[in-house]
Amino acid sequence: MSSRPPIPLEESFASLAGAKATPMVAQYRAVKEQYPDAILFFRMGDFFEMFFEDAVTASRALEITLTSRNKNDPEPIPMCGVPWHSADAYVARLIAQGFKVAVCDQVEDPSEAKGLVRREVTRVVTPGMVLDPSFLSPKEPNWTLAACRAGKTWGGALLDLSTGAFRVFEARTPGALADEILRVAPREVLLPGTFREDPDLAPLLASLSSCTITWLDPRSFEAKAARQRLTDRFGTQSLAGFGVENLRAGLGAAGAVLAYVAETQKREVTHVRALTPYFLDRHLWMGESGARNLELFKSLADGGRGGTLLSVLDATRTSMGGRLLRHWMAYPLMDVEGVNERLDAVEEAMRRSADRADFREALESVYDLARLRGRLAMGLANARDLLALGSSLARLPALWELLKTFESPLFSQGPVNDGLSDVARLIEESIHPDP
Repeated sequence: MSSRPPIPLEESFASLAGAKATPMVAQYRAVKEQYPDAILFFRMGDFFEMFFEDAVTASRALEITLTSRNKNDPEPIPMCGVPWHSADAYVARLIAQGFKVAVCDQVEDPSEAKGLVRREVTRVVTPGMVLDPSFLSPKEPNWTLAACRAGKTWGGALLDLSTGAFRVFEARTPGALADEILRVAPREVLLPGTFREDPDLAPLLASLSSCTITWLDPRSFEAKAARQRLTDRFGTQSLAGFGVENLRAGLGAAGAVLAYVAETQKREVTHVRALTPYFLDRHLWMGESGARNLELFKSLADGGRGGTLLSVLDATRTSMGGRLLRHWMAYPLMDVEGVNERLDAVEEAMRRSADRADFREALESVYDLARLRGRLAMGLANARDLLALGSSLARLPALWELLKTFESPLFSQGPVNDGLSDVARLIEESIHPDP
């Protein structure tokens, strides 16, 4: 932090500290006013700087030096900063502590700017909006959950932005909604501001003490606008094809999630391609205390994964498989036909030990395609991500051919070879193996 590169004169720290009404300070304050609940990363040259209260907060959370310019000025401006090329690591540390970060970048070349460089917030990172795989648990989803009420019905929607998984449900009571939120364990919960003022919801809000809560304008949950937002996203006339047409409360929550993503990420979520309903009465319900005492997912000793039932059962070869197994454990089927279908698949896989071994070996080279797809769609993928995608796609045809030889519907109804080998070949030929 001691060797800062030169900053253009019009952006000098002296101008910041010496006069509160400089154009730079005015620009900073105008942006900050739009994101009062986030720490503002303000791009200046090769650094992201933080000022005023944000600098004080961030310096403590990140354990970096808090400084100011013109210390002899009657009102010096506190500041701290991080190099732009390593900003993601600092953002992740703040997110892990429950903060939100608004990234305000330079959106024009400083050498071509006439006067003040134009800056805009290009994304807002929150606990539910993390996309960097190095800061995500590989075998756990990263859910953002929105909840609202429509009449006497409570609705919820889950979105994992890292994979595009999008689900919706409804509950009959606030207690049932709270139980589902605890089962999902979202990183972030979106609620209408009116929930703050309802004394009947005090128990629900108390159950969310360990979650990051973001309060939204109640209009974000309005059913008509939410439905329009969803049909626009999916390019459909209605939502009947997804089986959610009559879930009014759930759709209000789903529309609010999409609005929140658009507001924070400043782009469309093109990898969110479907909305999947699930019904609480079709799965075995287990209260949060029961799951905790049985140590299904978290150890009573330290809250970690070690020693849990999941850790014993999880021999999956991919992150995607690990997340699916966790989901199946959290939502045990009550449908006998569905249970028997899974048992038949397990029985066949056990019987065909050689094919099972070949399949598991092939999966070793398959990366997390779901999250790679998410990073591509959000414009955050790099060359290494593309190489991982290419090598994974190259493995799929052999896996699909092996699946065709199985009789169980859970295997044989899998995907078919749709020419992705051409994409894999294009990536291999276009990108240097050591990017």
